Amino acid sequence: MPNIDANGISLHYEARGNPADPPIVLVMGLGVQMIVWPDPFCQMLVERGFYVVRFDNRDAGLSTQLDALGTPNIALQYMRYMMGLSVAAPYSLDDMAADTSALIGQLGLQRVHLVGASMGGMIAQNLAASLPSRVASLTSIMSTTGRRSLPKASWRTMRAILSRPAKPNDLKAAVERMMYVVNTISSRTHRPDQDRLRALCELHVARRNNPAGAARQIAAIAASDDRTKIVRQIKVPTLILHGDQDELVPYPAGLETARAIREGGGDARSVIVEGMGHDLPEPLWPRLVEEIAQHCQAADAAANKKDA
Repeated sequence: MPNIDANGISLHYEARGNPADPPIVLVMGLGVQMIVWPDPFCQMLVERGFYVVRFDNRDAGLSTQLDALGTPNIALQYMRYMMGLSVAAPYSLDDMAADTSALIGQLGLQRVHLVGASMGGMIAQNLAASLPSRVASLTSIMSTTGRRSLPKASWRTMRAILSRPAKPNDLKAAVERMMYVVNTISSRTHRPDQDRLRALCELHVARRNNPAGAARQIAAIAASDDRTKIVRQIKVPTLILHGDQDELVPYPAGLETARAIREGGGDARSVIVEGMGHDLPEPLWPRLVEEIAQHCQAADAAANKKDA
């Protein structure tokens, strides 16, 4: 799997499928790597006729780590955010959207279907709003506009997100901490298989263990604050997927995202997925892939009809 220079950042990516097929670019969320998009999930999209690209965001996995920018004090930033005060960040979600745009350009892709999860959904939203000519459709999964009046994350999920490994710089402790976080935010109905989860967490930590990078990404989210004005600018066909068991970003955030897009004159459809938490549970992969594939195909059909 190669790296590509995008926006001055070296982004590690993987592409699978036929390059002649409609491209889907998968954008992952806070502190996690492209491998959290499960291999079988990606392959299911390929089998539905898509060219699928996933990549490590800046400060994640095998992409550029911006350690020279320092490590934000997340506890302090979180307190400032909860108090309604401004939060400083080493970079912004717009910078991360620019990374994604540059990756798309460097890969020679003209228009792509963007699929973003959690923070990746925010990045994809910003890109869809700012550069609609390159975005054929948007699928925003378990994401939000950031409006402050939306229901907040449960305390147990925030405690997990803000936790630190029992032993700093100890890889085994990092694996245990990641398992704790995933188990906390995941579906209550479809619990993660613990052996598979441990294998994923071990691979994740082996590729790159960089808590400072995750802290910089948290700061970027907090600094972005309420992005409703940006989301209202989205005019590309949009699908909102959100789990009814999501305690980190409760599902009203997904409904609010769709409402904001429609309020701005855009086209957005929301689907609340029963039994889904802040995760992609394996039993739900067929439904999620079907929703995404149908949405992308409908967007392409509408665009082709318009161009005819």
